[in-house]
Order: sequence, then structure tokens, then C-alpha cells
Amino acid sequence: MPSARTSEQAQGAEASRFDLPEFLMDLERLVTIESPSADHDAVARSAVVVAELIEHRLGRRPEILRIDGVDHVMLQGNDSRVLLLGHHDTVWPIGSLGELPFSVEDGIIRGPGCFDMLVGVVQILHALAMLRGWHGDEVLDRVTVLVTGDEEVGSGTSRGLIESKAAGCRAALVLEAAGPGGALKTERKGVSLYELEVLGRAAHSGLEPERGINTTVTAAHLVVDMVGLADPALGTTVTPTLLSSGTTGNTVPDRATVMVDVRATTFAEQERVDTAIRALRVEVEGATLVVHGGVNRPPLEAAASADLFARAAELAAELGQPPLVGMAVGGASDGNFTAGAGVPTLDGLGAVGGGAHARDEHAEVSAIPPRTLLLAALVRELISDDS
Repeated sequence: MPSARTSEQAQGAEASRFDLPEFLMDLERLVTIESPSADHDAVARSAVVVAELIEHRLGRRPEILRIDGVDHVMLQGNDSRVLLLGHHDTVWPIGSLGELPFSVEDGIIRGPGCFDMLVGVVQILHALAMLRGWHGDEVLDRVTVLVTGDEEVGSGTSRGLIESKAAGCRAALVLEAAGPGGALKTERKGVSLYELEVLGRAAHSGLEPERGINTTVTAAHLVVDMVGLADPALGTTVTPTLLSSGTTGNTVPDRATVMVDVRATTFAEQERVDTAIRALRVEVEGATLVVHGGVNRPPLEAAASADLFARAAELAAELGQPPLVGMAVGGASDGNFTAGAGVPTLDGLGAVGGGAHARDEHAEVSAIPPRTLLLAALVRELISDDS
């Protein structure tokens, strides 16, 4: 396998093989199929389209893996060195195309899921197609492509698959959308999700409130205690979100629940907060507390991405592209899982644009060719025998 630093001729040949109209045609197929995570039939239809596009562009038929009703698409090489990771589910319900149709106007792509992250999925296919056209099918033997179907809802069915396919790889490259201005995502906070269930005793709030054990009061004390677990200096946030308590306006509530979202930049902070939440005690006599949930995604720490970012920055310079910028973000992705498994991980290699999960979701056409070429160059370097 040739080194990534073969020659300007090789880079030029790969660039000449990039076909923007073909790219946009593939993207339109994915956006217009519609694939909200909770609609497993829609996700299944989307998986079929992803598989067809992979076969069309790369000449190999991938597997469609159904896990607990959710369809994931995988093309696995025999000697896989790089995991290329994306997802084909979106947050947009069926029918969103009626209000937000796919369009390409004035250099801007619009449509549900285009930015997060269907442009990135198509980038994977076209980057590998460029490499295959220059270096042959050997390229495909050294990569695994995994496009999951439940990332937007926590990757409950795909986490084990992601971690198992990342094991032994030199790198995981995640085609989630870029940060502002095209920044790569070199750090992601870990996520922990909790539901605190408080149990008490109901009573009539006018006749005998003293007989009740009030879970609203108990939950209020817990919320104050949890907020105090945050550490802004370390970037640790502890955010009580959804609070529910009681059944009627004249009854002492006998059950309350508090949802809590925790974000932390390091494993140590994630573990500290987890231990502290499980050690919380209720302050209302007779009430009991049950803690559900826990760590959902480990952090993608800076050390996991540093070497890959340096390689990508060097390649961008060789390709005559603007200097790369890295950034830390609070949101999580499947790259958290690969980093947590000890695999070097670089995220945010996908679309440049904005408006994820919002009506103004969009991607910039001008960024697609250079980002795809950069991905191809990075993959080529990572799978080369002297890497």
C-alpha cells in the first residue's frame, strides 16, 4: 500500500475523481428517504438506501445488521485498520420534507438531517471511492465502514457493535458535522444520564397534610444538592432537567422524579459525580430515593485525538487547505465510545454548516470537496504499511 505522501500526482488524481453532482445526488437520496430514530421502519428503509449507495460507489455489498429492531449498515475489511463511523438516523419526523424540502441554492444545502449528519455519511463513500479508484480494492480491505441507526437516541443498540469494530484499529474517524468555521472536534464531554425517583406517602393536602410524606419538597432539596456537584472550573455541569411530582392539586405527592444531565471532560470527573449522586440522601423523614441510570458515554479526551489532529493538520497544509482548528464541545457522539475503548479518535470531519436539529439546518457546498479529499488523504496515510 503506498504511503499517503506518494506524490502530488496521486493527490491530483484523487481530486479529479471527486464528482460533486454525483455526491449531491447521493445526498438527496439519503435526505429524502427520511429516517427518524424512533421509527424503526423508516430507519430500515434508510439502511437499505445506505447499503445500495455503498455497493454502487464501492463495488461491495455491505451487511445490514438488525439489533433489537434497529438497522445498522457495515462494510468490514479483512485487515481493518481504520473505523469510519457515521449514523443515518435523524431527529426529524416523517413529513418534515414538506416544510423543509431538500434543496441546493446559492451554495447552501438544506433538508432534514443534511448537516447532522448525512453529508458526512456520503463523504465516507466518496472518499473511499476516490482511494479505490487510485489504489484498488486493497483499500477496502483495510477499513471498516459503520453507519448506525440509533445515534440520535443514545446508541443503545449499536454501542457494543461500535466498540467491537473499533477494537484493534489504529484510528476511528467520525464524520459528524464540524464545529463553527469547520473546526474538528478534538474533545467531547462524557455524558451521564440519571432519573432520581423519590417515594413518599399521599395524604389530603387540606385535611391532614401532616400524614403525608411530600416528595415535591424532597425533590427540591435533592435538586439544590445536585447543582452543587458541578465544577465550572473543570467544565463539569450537573443539570436537573425534567421534574415531575404529584397527581392532583389537593394531594400531598407520594412520588416524584427528577431527570439529571451530567457532562464532564474527564473520566475522573464523571466518576466523581456518579459516586456523589449515588450517595445523595433525602432530607424529608420517611421518604426514600432510588437512583436509575448512570454513565451513558465516556468523554473523548484531548489525548485521544491529539496525534490524529496533528496528522490531519499536516495533510491539510500539503493539500493547500486553510489551517485546521480543533475545539472542545459539550455534545457527545459515537466517537465517545471509540475513545473510551482506547482507540485514537478524531471527530467533526463531516459537514461544514450549522443549524443541527433546527429549522435552519444547512451545509456549505464549497466545503464538501476539500473535506472529502482531506478524509481520503488521512485514511490513506492511516492504512499504509509504514503508518
